[in-house]
Amino acid sequence: MLAAYDDITIINLDKLSYGSNPANLADIPTGPHYRFVKGDVNDVTLVRNESENAEAIVNIAAETHVDRSISNPRSFFEANTEGVLNLLEACRLHDMMFLQVSTDEVYGAAGELQAFAENDRLDPSSPYAASKAAADLLVNAYHKTYGLRVFVTRCTNNFGPYQFPEKLLPKIVIRSRLGLSVPVYGSGLQVRDWIHVRDHCEALDLVLKKGRPGEIYNVAGGNQVTNVQLVEKILQIMGKPMSLIENVEDRPGHDFRYSLDATKVTGELGWKPKRTFEQALKETVEWYLQNEEWWRPLIDDRILSSTPWKETW
Repeated sequence: MLAAYDDITIINLDKLSYGSNPANLADIPTGPHYRFVKGDVNDVTLVRNESENAEAIVNIAAETHVDRSISNPRSFFEANTEGVLNLLEACRLHDMMFLQVSTDEVYGAAGELQAFAENDRLDPSSPYAASKAAADLLVNAYHKTYGLRVFVTRCTNNFGPYQFPEKLLPKIVIRSRLGLSVPVYGSGLQVRDWIHVRDHCEALDLVLKKGRPGEIYNVAGGNQVTNVQLVEKILQIMGKPMSLIENVEDRPGHDFRYSLDATKVTGELGWKPKRTFEQALKETVEWYLQNEEWWRPLIDDRILSSTPWKETW
């Protein structure tokens, strides 16, 4: 996303790969403050031309699904690492700000009572997490070497409407709606922290406006639950039996727990999530139930498979 920030002109650059859906943007009118461009972040000429008069690049472009990174690591490094290098070069050429949207997974697994701070070491476990960690280091290097005005945010698990059906929450809703079992990797006791996507976006906006260049900001919802607890909450909202839960073989490199210390973004910038987890979860589940026409065309074998990482392993 390329933004001329003073007048909020947005150029949305998207490759429209498997995780994209133009229907998600149907309510956004094309006009002087918004323009969509189909293209790849690895298209050097396109990125440089489109960013010529921009003030900032907000990099949300990424291959994100961990299961896919196990099956095809190369595509993740092409998009998540090489793509970031290309965006940074455009920022260096046009003297723009750069916001890298990263992930809690770059830290690796957290201990039982541990919450990672921004200066903790990176220890990624999956190809996805490694590709994002490499990009974060590139961003830091461009700040130190070229004085580029950069920011990195690392966020916990997002949820909300329009999330691609391969992701955990919509996959739970869709499979149970179709009367299929709901697969849970391993014991299901892996711990994740969840944040509504709008709360995350509000944090990104604040970091870009008020953050200190060269800094990293953890963003967390403060809603830690195990995977099986999340499944149970969703099934309860839907009025579905717990017998739909099916424990399946765990995927390789599956970190047991993620946890972030978000004191920096709350203390320095005054951000905090506005939405309660229980209410936001209920509203999100209801959105998928009420918008079946949105997700049905997106269903494929990966949504219907219990262990998609094994397809090309």
